[in-house]
Amino acid sequence: MINRSKAFKALADDTRRQILALLRHGEMTAGALAARFDMTKPAMSHHFSVLKDADLITCRRDGQQLWYALNTTVVQNVLAWAMDLIESERKRKGAKVR
Repeated sequence: MINRSKAFKALADDTRRQILALLRHGEMTAGALAARFDMTKPAMSHHFSVLKDADLITCRRDGQQLWYALNTTVVQNVLAWAMDLIESERKRKGAKVR
């Protein structure tokens, strides 16, 4: 089951949204991702941890390299849930107007 609060907590941070945007194009190593940001390794590690905890990204080890990828299933489920909320609210407001 998707933990939406963890997903939305992860999405609340601009750096983590930027990481997800980079991963839209495919798998990247931790080093390649970190090179795009001006922050310490522990700070990047924290962002990766929050995203993994929310299941928004996956991680695999290949020798010494950590490879991160977007978990599209979870991202799609979170977006579908949010779109359902928007649609419900739109219908509710439409019913009041009539």
